[in-house]
Amino acid sequence: MKNVLFITSEAVPFIKTGGLADVAGSLPKYFDKEKYDVRVILPKYMCMKQEYKDMLRYRTHFYLDIAWKTQYVGVLETEYEGVKFYFIDNEYYFSGQAPYGDTKWDIEKFAFFSKAALSAMPLLDFRPDIVHCHDWQTGLVPVYLKERFHEGEFFRDIKSIMTIHNLKFQGVWDIDTVKNISGLSEYFFTPDKLESYKDGNLLKGGLVYADKITTVSETYAQEIKTDFYGEGLNGLMCARSNDLWGIVNGIDYNVYNPATDRYIVKNYNQITFRKEKIKNKRALQAELGLEQNDKVFMIGIVSRLTDQKGFDLIQCVMDELCNDAVQIVVLGTGEARYENMFRHFAWKYGNKVSANIYYSEEMSHKIYSSCDAFLMPSLFEPCGLSQLMSLRYGTVPIVRETGGLKDTVEPYNEYESKGTGFSFANYNAHEMLSTIRYAERIYYDRKREWNKIVDRAMKADFSWKTSAKKYEELYDTL
Repeated sequence: MKNVLFITSEAVPFIKTGGLADVAGSLPKYFDKEKYDVRVILPKYMCMKQEYKDMLRYRTHFYLDIAWKTQYVGVLETEYEGVKFYFIDNEYYFSGQAPYGDTKWDIEKFAFFSKAALSAMPLLDFRPDIVHCHDWQTGLVPVYLKERFHEGEFFRDIKSIMTIHNLKFQGVWDIDTVKNISGLSEYFFTPDKLESYKDGNLLKGGLVYADKITTVSETYAQEIKTDFYGEGLNGLMCARSNDLWGIVNGIDYNVYNPATDRYIVKNYNQITFRKEKIKNKRALQAELGLEQNDKVFMIGIVSRLTDQKGFDLIQCVMDELCNDAVQIVVLGTGEARYENMFRHFAWKYGNKVSANIYYSEEMSHKIYSSCDAFLMPSLFEPCGLSQLMSLRYGTVPIVRETGGLKDTVEPYNEYESKGTGFSFANYNAHEMLSTIRYAERIYYDRKREWNKIVDRAMKADFSWKTSAKKYEELYDTL
């Protein structure tokens, strides 16, 4: 039996700001329970919903020193869907309206969390063979394992894995501050360790000291070795390329299932979609005040509205696109200029464009189930989950070939009748537009071909089961 402990700053259903929570919360339950005991440890945030706080049982508490202060560490636990979750409790660090805020404060908060998680392990009757750390918030865990926790029987052979969900976020601050907060000696702040361009870098520490490194798709694992995607750490990624694995994320096929989804008007599956999917489209057109038209090509976008997601490309060609026979439904929040851009086009093309500048789980399911196509022209995309959801719902993805988008969407080939979506290679607005227009053409002129694309998309399997198998292979190499 291999024991694995996920150390993470967020996990569904308890707290979520992004895809990291989906991985940390959903993946553990898909491991082979005979061979792997996978548990999760995360902070107990004050902003968690009360129903989840009520599930937690007190386990133990102790005190530890961090940034020249002595801090209380409470340990709570619960079981959810067969997986044991532990929570580190400290109101000084984990109060507030959201899990993250000011960078310097976050660095202290997660240095505390990393130290507390390691210190709590001997008190849990659970000795992990592997600690699996996620993103910069847990970057100090592999460092501490090699620094202060390597002595004594308990910690002796524990191996560590560092997973990069998005290399853009690294936990960077000036060296003196990071040294004071972390309690690490001068020795650790050199260019081959935590020092990065004259600053202290928590993620870099984790990447230097972890036994293995993974990221969330095979293409992204290759991309981060280059200048453009490497965010200043490409040299390190090349140096460690023998220990670098790309394992594509999955989605929870029980939650995202058009056959049972309670958020949508009409359930359907891979056999009934030709007849039933359209009923969701009609309902959404009515709800959003769009022109009632079964035949019009409806494009969905569910996303954070940021540069990373390719909205500058959409901005470039939005007027041209709105002159086509299309409807566009947007859901999400983000940078003001993109929020306002979509509001503007919804005002200008009222019966064609619907701008929903908020986030709602229910509305996202409605969009996945109603639209004909799903647009995701990202500048970079470590994995991306939206395209996996749209495949699952038979909503054909139109994506840029980068990171996980390239790994999960097979471009349509009309000569061999293959593919699950449409894609373009260069980060170029008109290349994107001509790909959208190619998709429109297939949709309007070759409906049977279109339905075959939908059929193949719904057959694709990106459930967590597939990812879990890959992670099991990785664990076995340690």
